[in-house]
Amino acid sequence: MNRYNTSDKPAAPPLVSKRLLDQVRERIRYLHYSLKTEKAYLYWARFFVLWSAQQGGMRHPRELDGPDVEAFLTMLANERQVSPATHRQALNALLFLYRDVLGADLPWMNQIGRPPERKRIPVVLTAAEVQQVLTLMPGVEGVLARLLYGT
Repeated sequence: MNRYNTSDKPAAPPLVSKRLLDQVRERIRYLHYSLKTEKAYLYWARFFVLWSAQQGGMRHPRELDGPDVEAFLTMLANERQVSPATHRQALNALLFLYRDVLGADLPWMNQIGRPPERKRIPVVLTAAEVQQVLTLMPGVEGVLARLLYGT
């Protein structure tokens, strides 16, 4: 059996639970995901359902499709301004919900945009930048700054 070929993967047993969040929990436990992953995926599934209820009445995720998921992820990025890592976690939770719990084929998930990684700002100056700052400090302050930097 090829571990990279998903078609060789045995089918998961049918879900016993009737409620959506219980089904998510059941599938996560069947796949032996961590407790932290379970909590996070349950949070995002619940948040997605509650968000969709505000958009036009309570609907089951089966009734929602690509534009709804994209609108939810856009809301997270624009209104909530979540980090790219949080955005990816929400996206992965929804992918899990649709693929593994609802058994839905998701060709539209590939078109959903993902936010770019934020550029990290350095918290320290480079050696060249420190040299520039020290050369601009004249007199006693410059001497003190050079002594403090040297220690």
